[in-house]
Amino acid sequence: MKISETVEDARATSRSATISGKRVGLVPTMGALHEGHLSLVRAAKAKCDVVAVSLFVNPAQFGPNEDFSQYPRTFERDRKLLEKEGVHLLFAPSVDEMYPKGASTYVTVENLSQKLCGKSRPGHFRGVTTVVSKLFHIVEPHAAFFGQKDAAQATIIRRMVRDLNIPVEIVVCPIVREPDGLAMSSRNAYLDPQQRKSALVLYRSLMRVQELFNHSERNAARLIAAGKETFAQEPSMRLDYFEIVDPGNLESLSHLSQRSLVAVAAFVGTTRLIDNIELGP
Repeated sequence: MKISETVEDARATSRSATISGKRVGLVPTMGALHEGHLSLVRAAKAKCDVVAVSLFVNPAQFGPNEDFSQYPRTFERDRKLLEKEGVHLLFAPSVDEMYPKGASTYVTVENLSQKLCGKSRPGHFRGVTTVVSKLFHIVEPHAAFFGQKDAAQATIIRRMVRDLNIPVEIVVCPIVREPDGLAMSSRNAYLDPQQRKSALVLYRSLMRVQELFNHSERNAARLIAAGKETFAQEPSMRLDYFEIVDPGNLESLSHLSQRSLVAVAAFVGTTRLIDNIELGP
């Protein structure tokens, strides 16, 4: 596995693979890798000849009171995991490499970036789309792989790629869960045993909505109320949002007559977790 720390080196390595006729897949990550990330790597290996993984804790997507400085950084462990998976290129730039002094250009997907997590984390999605755009221009992948857990992020990146005519296929892979249903997340490492148990209410609330949907309930307000009722059974958790939206544009739905995204975000202690399911055909 080649490790590149500079834009120039990563671009040259990826471009060389493309010139030789190989299909390049990119898995963007912030490190602290878990089985969810590794499932994306395996999906990339199945569809591409060369797999590149970026490992970069992106300051632009953290708010002023968020966990940028505390975010887990486990480079050596991550490197070994990626080597074991047969990754070809690990791009691990510094902040200065990705954001040269005086950098003042951002990529913003208007309107969509204010939905779901964008409402409670102003500027978050601007940071995501900016860094992902930069990664696409550096690595120039044929395909990029993202997790369904970050469903709003995937929708926004798809829109950015369409609007800016970036020639990359966006592949969204299923959420990977712990045996008890908790969605895998690097932030789960913050949780103590009691918080870890409390966090299961995210999945339980989604499963309650799934159950009612399976019994023909299609009214979004009633489904959301049922999800929130389940959520309220765990008083140690603080709900950020519980919404049902169109997965293509993140607009709220009143009636589920199409594919629908049920999304929840909540705090356990100071840790913010997200989860979602899709309902419909």
